Amino acid sequence: MITASRAVGALAATGAAALLLSGCVAKADLAEASFTVSSTADACTVSSTNAQSGTLTFDVQNEGEQVTEFYLLADDGLRIVGEVENIAPGASRTLTVTAQPGDYFTVCKPGMLGDGVGRAGFTVSGDRVEVAGADSEQKAEAVSLYGAFVKDQVGQLVPSVEAFVAAYVAGDDETAREMFPQTRAFYERIEPVAEALGDLDPRIDYREVDAVAEGLDWTGFHRIEKDLWVPAKDALNADGETPAWQDWAPSTTEERAEFGDLLIADVQELYDYVHSDDFQAALDDQGIAGISNGAIALLDEVATGKITGEEDWWSHTDLYDFAANVEGSKMAFSLVRDLAAAKGDDGAALVEQIDAGYAALEEALAQHGSLSDGFVPFTDLSDEQRRELSDLINALAEPLSQLTTTVLS
Repeated sequence: MITASRAVGALAATGAAALLLSGCVAKADLAEASFTVSSTADACTVSSTNAQSGTLTFDVQNEGEQVTEFYLLADDGLRIVGEVENIAPGASRTLTVTAQPGDYFTVCKPGMLGDGVGRAGFTVSGDRVEVAGADSEQKAEAVSLYGAFVKDQVGQLVPSVEAFVAAYVAGDDETAREMFPQTRAFYERIEPVAEALGDLDPRIDYREVDAVAEGLDWTGFHRIEKDLWVPAKDALNADGETPAWQDWAPSTTEERAEFGDLLIADVQELYDYVHSDDFQAALDDQGIAGISNGAIALLDEVATGKITGEEDWWSHTDLYDFAANVEGSKMAFSLVRDLAAAKGDDGAALVEQIDAGYAALEEALAQHGSLSDGFVPFTDLSDEQRRELSDLINALAEPLSQLTTTVLS
C-alpha cells in the first residue's frame, strides 16, 4: 500500500447505517446533484456543503502541483464512505456515491499522505433511500456473494499468516520468503475492507517510508519483509533518499516474535470484523455501489503502488500483489457486470470495454508468471514492459471509473 488514505469505497466501514452508502435503490426515488471540487496545496473547495439524499457526483479538479485525492468521510472523520484518488496535476476525476441522510466531511489529500487539507462539514438531508426496483433481488444476491468472497479470503488469510509467522519466528527465512507473496495475495484481493477500518490496514500493510512520514510504529507484512530480504549496505529506502540501514537493524529473535504476534492479532481482528453484524450491515447499506467502487479501488491499488515497484520494496514481489488486486477487482466487477450490461446500449458497450481491458491486462501479466507458479521479480521487468502494464491499467481504469454511475443509472 501507499498510505492509509487509500481506503476507497468503504466496502466495510463500521458505524451507524444512516451514514453509509447504498446502491440498491430505484432510480425514481433518487435525487441527483452534482458538485465541483477544487483541490490545491492548501485548500479543498466544494461548490456546496449540503445536498439531498440520493446520487451525488463530485467533479474533482486538481489545481495543485501534487497528485491528490478527494474523500467523503463519515461523521467521525475517519470512516471513508467515498473516495477518488490518483488525480494528477491539471487532471480531473469524478466520484459518484449514493448518500443517505447524515453529517459528513469532505477533504483533499495533496501528495496522498497525511490528514489532508480543507476538511469541511457536508450535510445530507432528506429521507433515507430505500431498496426498491425490479432488480433488487439481483443486487441483494450480488452483495451476499461479495460478502461470502471476503469471508473466504480472510478465512484463508488467517492460517496462512500463522504458518508464515511460524517460519519467520523460527528463523526459517527460506520458507518464510516463499510464503510471503502467496500469503499476501489473500489480503490484496480484499484490501479495501481493511482500509475502511481506521488504522488496521496501516498496522498490517504500511511501508516503512509511510510509517516514518506519519510518526507511526512500523509493523506488519513489510516490517517482516525487510528482515527476510536484508537490504544491501548501499540500499536506499523507498523514498529514494534515506539509507536503508539508517536507524534500523535486523530484528532479534524476541523482536521477530513480537512482530509476528502483532500481525497475527491484526489479521484476527480483520477476521472477527468480517464475521460480525457490523460488516453485514455495512455491506447491506452500501449495496451495489460498494461492490462497484471496490472494483475501482483495487485497480487503483495497482496504479498507485504495484506498477511503481514501491509496494514490496525489499522482496520485489510486487507482481503477486498486482495479480491479486486485479483478481479482486475483476471478482467485484463480475457481480455487477450484468446489471451494467442491462443499462441499454451504453451499458453493454461499457461492459464490453471493461471485459476487453481485463483480458488484455491479464494476458500481459501472464507473460511474467502467475500466482500459482510464481512471478519474476519486479526488478526484472524492462522499462518497456513496465510501460506496457501501466498503459493497460490506465486503459482499463477509464471505463471502469464509469461503472458505478452506470449501475446506479
